[in-house]
Amino acid sequence: MEKALEFEVIASCTTSNARSSLMKLPHYTVETPVFMPVGTKGSVKSVLPEQLEDMNCQIILGNTYHLGLRPGIELLKKAKGLHNFMGWKRALLTDSGGFQMVSLLHMAEINEQGVNFESPYDGTKSLLTPEKSIQIQNAIGADIIMQLDDVVETTSKDNERLEIAMYRTTRWLDRCLSAHERPNEQNIFPIVQGGLIEDLRKLSANSHLERKVNGYAIGGLVGGEDKEDFWKMVTLSTNILPFDKPKYVMGVGFAVDLVICCALGADMFDCVFPTRTARFGCALISSGQISLRNKKFKMDFEPIERNCCCSTCKSYTRAYIHQIVSSEAVSCSLLSIHNLNYQMQLMKGIRESIKENKFPEFVQEFMTNMFPDKNYPQWCLDALQSVNIELK
Repeated sequence: MEKALEFEVIASCTTSNARSSLMKLPHYTVETPVFMPVGTKGSVKSVLPEQLEDMNCQIILGNTYHLGLRPGIELLKKAKGLHNFMGWKRALLTDSGGFQMVSLLHMAEINEQGVNFESPYDGTKSLLTPEKSIQIQNAIGADIIMQLDDVVETTSKDNERLEIAMYRTTRWLDRCLSAHERPNEQNIFPIVQGGLIEDLRKLSANSHLERKVNGYAIGGLVGGEDKEDFWKMVTLSTNILPFDKPKYVMGVGFAVDLVICCALGADMFDCVFPTRTARFGCALISSGQISLRNKKFKMDFEPIERNCCCSTCKSYTRAYIHQIVSSEAVSCSLLSIHNLNYQMQLMKGIRESIKENKFPEFVQEFMTNMFPDKNYPQWCLDALQSVNIELK
């Protein structure tokens, strides 16, 4: 490839900001909008790489912080990268480790140099700097790598801390770009920060436009904030970021959120939700989700969802999964496969509807299935109205 990323918008919704694109990466050409399953430690929980390929998963996510600890840089280099190590032939994206500043805050100390973490494995301390994050990600070899950012809890009321984090994220971006040793093979995405403060978000997004990069991420959301704030920060960011480059909203995985964010012009998403909820016995369906631990499924010999094309629904019933869900590990695999396939089919439906210029109709049908009483959440109505989609 002449460039590590080539992005082509092939269809745009004439009503909303939704678009369908091709993102050509070194290991695979990804169709967007796309959902990326999370394989934090180099494995999507309970699902094999070949099973991911069977459901046409195009790109998955790994985590720099965890992979840097185990298996570590030296092993990853010897394995010639994570693709070879885990047997995954398609595209990879790695998070920088910034999110662990929130999820492992009790084990981290943040300063201008970087983040001092205490290992969750053996208690040893290590410093993750922007340079170290990129060094690890260069060894992992992912197609898309994230800058190390200073992440603050979304619901924080400490505006001074949010401002410090936003400016620090930009400074760390420059350090990441300087440390990057494989720019012709891997793409650094900057991360828009600023909490729920519009002016900070605008400053962050506009500062990133001054750097030479192939795509952008929108971070610091999906942390418990009000949904009205969430969609407004997403649309503020997507409106500033350039049309001809991919826009990745980090941490989004609920079906309604995915549809709304696509309408607002976002292209890429990731979340542990589909596999995590599977481990609690829950299955995603067109009307929301069901808990197969519930006794009402004991004699239910239907598949999880009719017309579902996943291997679980082709071979197993709700009654069978109910029987094993609390006692057999294989139930996690069966439900994870179904849930991830649900996400893949949802994104495929979004892409096809955009290409056919029927995205508003797709949104209406999707929302009607989710909310048959038409009691739509107000934030959904507001977000969709902002891009000219009126629900009936």
